[in-house]
Amino acid sequence: MAKPLEVDDVWQERILDQVSGLQYGQVIITVHDGRIVQIDRTERTRYDNPGQKQAPAEASKPSASARAKTSGAADGESLRAAQ
Repeated sequence: MAKPLEVDDVWQERILDQVSGLQYGQVIITVHDGRIVQIDRTERTRYDNPGQKQAPAEASKPSASARAKTSGAADGESLRAAQ
């Protein structure tokens, strides 16, 4: 049976500190033997391009399969070219 997770006031405060103010990203809590041992915070910053209108990603950049169809290359070649 799994051990119950031990979360005291100190860890609750640490988790809240990491989550507060996070706009884009993730907080990963690592647990060993029913105890929190680590908190990782990854924050992403998104920038808008003020001079240009943003187009959807699909419309602005053809996919690897679309490039392969238009170039007539074999599947293996198109995948290597896309990488």
